[in-house]
Amino acid sequence: MDNRLQHTNLRDQALEVLKLRLISGDLAPGQIYSAASLAAELGVSNSPVREAMLTLVNQGLMEAVKNRGFRIVPLSEKERRNIYDLRLLIEIPSMARLASMKEKVAARRQEFSKIASDMVDCAKKGDIVGYLDADRRFHIGLLDILENDHLTAIVENLRDQSRQYGLKALSESGALVKSAEEHQPILDALIAGDRKLTTKLMTDHLSHHVTDWA
Repeated sequence: MDNRLQHTNLRDQALEVLKLRLISGDLAPGQIYSAASLAAELGVSNSPVREAMLTLVNQGLMEAVKNRGFRIVPLSEKERRNIYDLRLLIEIPSMARLASMKEKVAARRQEFSKIASDMVDCAKKGDIVGYLDADRRFHIGLLDILENDHLTAIVENLRDQSRQYGLKALSESGALVKSAEEHQPILDALIAGDRKLTTKLMTDHLSHHVTDWA
C-alpha cells in the first residue's frame, strides 16, 4: 500500500492514516513515535503529522512525551468493556431503527453490498487497513441514513477508541473472513425490515470487540 500523501489537506489525511494504523495495531501501545519519522515515511513535512498527532492526544488516543515524541495510550480491559457497552446502547437501537426505514436502505443495496464484498476480499488477502476502511464505510454509511450527525460522530469516536488490536491475529487465523461475511446478512435484515434479526446480528457482530479482537 502506498502511504505517501498526494492531496491538499495533509493534516486530515495524516490523521486518517494514523488512526487506521492505530486501531489496526500497526502503532503499538506504549511505543513512542516521532512526528519527523512518520512524516518522512508519508512523504510530507513534520507540521501536518504533528498536528494530526496532537489531535489524537486531544481524543485521548495518544499522549505527548517531552522531547521524545508521542506514545499510544494503552487501553485497559475495563475501558474496552465500557466502550463495548456504549456501542451496544447507541449502535444497536440505531440499527434497529434503520430497519424501519428499509426503503431508504434498499435504494442503496448495491452500494453497501459492494462494500461488504470488498471487506471479504480484504479479509481474504489479509489487508487489515482495507478491511477497516470498508468496515467504517459500511457501518457509518448506514448510520448516515438516519441523518443524525451527532450520532455518527459519537459512533466513529467509539470505533476509534476501541482499537481493534486483535485483528492481526484474527486475520492470521482466518477468522477475519468470517467477521467480514457477517455484513451482508446485516444488510439483508435491514432491507427486509426485520428489527429483531438486525438487533441479533449486530449484537453478535459487536461482541468481537470484547472477545476475538481484544
